Amino acid sequence: MAQVKMQTARTSEKEPVAAAEDLLKQLGGFQPKLVMLFASRERDQSALNRAVRERLPKGCRLLGATTAGELDNTGIYSGQVVIGALAGDFDVGLGMGVGLSSDAVSAGATAIRKACEELGVRQADLDPRKYVGLVIDDGFRYKKEELLLGILEKNQTLVLVGGGASDDNRDMSKQSAQLHVDGEVATDAVVVGLFRTNAPFAALRSHWYIPTGERMTITKVDETHTRALEIDGKPAALRYADLLGCQPAELEFGTPKGFAVRPTALRVGREYFIRAPWKPILEDNSILFANLLEEGSELELMKIGDMAGMTKTFFTEELPRRVHNPQAALLFHCGGRMWYASATGKVPELAQTLRSAPTAAGMNVHFEIYSGFHINTTLTVLAFGSN
Repeated sequence: MAQVKMQTARTSEKEPVAAAEDLLKQLGGFQPKLVMLFASRERDQSALNRAVRERLPKGCRLLGATTAGELDNTGIYSGQVVIGALAGDFDVGLGMGVGLSSDAVSAGATAIRKACEELGVRQADLDPRKYVGLVIDDGFRYKKEELLLGILEKNQTLVLVGGGASDDNRDMSKQSAQLHVDGEVATDAVVVGLFRTNAPFAALRSHWYIPTGERMTITKVDETHTRALEIDGKPAALRYADLLGCQPAELEFGTPKGFAVRPTALRVGREYFIRAPWKPILEDNSILFANLLEEGSELELMKIGDMAGMTKTFFTEELPRRVHNPQAALLFHCGGRMWYASATGKVPELAQTLRSAPTAAGMNVHFEIYSGFHINTTLTVLAFGSN
């Protein structure tokens, strides 16, 4: 039998040594191979890293990031530290690539190369039946699509899942993110955790939207390829507002009639990857997206469903269907989902769904990664089980 199992711990202790002591005490005699560290950005990351590293078993690896909120089976928190300690039948290679801002493709390529070297495997030989990649990037660099090109350059079949390290500071001018790999803490970087296992596993995603069959075409974009200037040959914000039956000023993500209620999705086979617009630019009636846009691309208009109900169904039905006897789930929960749940008073219901998950640890992220795509408004998950 092959299995991967996880034990979690959470602390509100502020002082780094006290926090590390509290976390490791909760693990008891559990001997992990890898500890995932999800820490509030307000903490001294270097000091916390040192304190946790000093207390981990010899040979245990450490991978983590700053968050915009921390998750475990008991709920969604702010200002705390959560760890997911993994043990069982797996090997893991860790790699970091720095300099996202200057060359994200190279940063991604460096991260996966280092992870492969640790496992003694060529990138071209990564069998998706035995290998899966966990990716965490500095979300505020907005370089997911470029770094994914680097990671997948030599093997497009490798399945990837993860999200952006984040910050719960709402002042966008002060937001920053940091990542942990063993004893190193860095910013402007991407990390890859490459798992090799014979245990059941899957990369999954869950959103609370339903396809409508309505489609739109991005007919003109700006030079950055992040702003839609025209949709269906008309000024983008005017066209989108017309489809939703609202005013352009009501479109911004998080508003009652806007993008969070009726986002767009990229259909790939039977999958719908949510790529919600971000905000309307009223000066020229363009729309800013978080992901890159291509002229001529077709997107489907979605509508919001039962937020908590669909998330619970994911944990109770879809995840067990995809992963035999699930034992562990690493969660990358979109900060935009959290924002909208807060605005609509749905956070308690959403947090309650985590009780239906297998043993879980994770964070609120700044945009998500799934199957090589940059997506948003989604919960992405790496789950392991036993056979």
